Amino acid sequence: MLKRIYIEISNICNLQCTFCPVVERDKKVMSLSDFKRVLSEASPLAEEVCLHLMGEPLAHPEFSKILNVCEEAGTKIQLTTNGVVIEKKAVELLNSKVIRQINFSIQAYKDNFPDRPLQSYLDPIFEFTKMAFETRPELYINYRLWNQQDSEVAAEENEEFYRMVEESFDLEVNRNIQVESIKSKKLVNRLYLHFDSRFEWPSFDLPPQGEVGRCHALISHIGIHADGTVVPCCLDKEANIPLGNCLEEDLVSILNSERAMAMKTGFQNNRRVEKFCQHCTFINRFSK
Repeated sequence: MLKRIYIEISNICNLQCTFCPVVERDKKVMSLSDFKRVLSEASPLAEEVCLHLMGEPLAHPEFSKILNVCEEAGTKIQLTTNGVVIEKKAVELLNSKVIRQINFSIQAYKDNFPDRPLQSYLDPIFEFTKMAFETRPELYINYRLWNQQDSEVAAEENEEFYRMVEESFDLEVNRNIQVESIKSKKLVNRLYLHFDSRFEWPSFDLPPQGEVGRCHALISHIGIHADGTVVPCCLDKEANIPLGNCLEEDLVSILNSERAMAMKTGFQNNRRVEKFCQHCTFINRFSK
């Protein structure tokens, strides 16, 4: 069983952040009927499903119905959002018992609204978090700051955020951050700060990295794009390694295909089989 399967219910986002590159694929919103089919095959194969790969899941026009499908299937859900529309979605998210974790990409706001006050963005997120403490104490919430070591400006913006967190939750944030060893810091209850540094998205434009290397792709997770294309890795945003389409063929058969098995066996033996993987610098993190 995989730890998680990323199902991209839409590759369209309501923001454009420097963290996420522009999606070159055709814009696509997964229909409710397609989602039902994809989930029915994905759910038995993973401990949890992430309604995200690219795009903003809460902006899906039928998000409420998609959540209902997940509840009917009893599928554990992890959600990643920029949080811009959290105030409108708060009640249904908190009423859903299948959502086990929500990640807020905090670094997204200043990327898009550098001149707007951070407080106006954070207040609904903080309010949602406090409501979760009361009604969903088992819900994990991550405030993501995946901009470590970016610049002095980012450091100043993060400091502003820390102060607002401290004031809102009456606590002190430990600012000793070492993303190489400690990426997550518990704040209170099941609220965490999650840190990481910016990374290069895999691309054939990057220099070759050699054939040596291991990855969690196909071992802990896979991704499914909004058009049903199955990819081995959550960073394969343009489907450079299409393994098949689970709207056209069985997902288990796709994962047992010759190409998928060659990749998986390769990673288990510290070898990058695919040319695209040989240009991926993110894999280098796993050798440290």
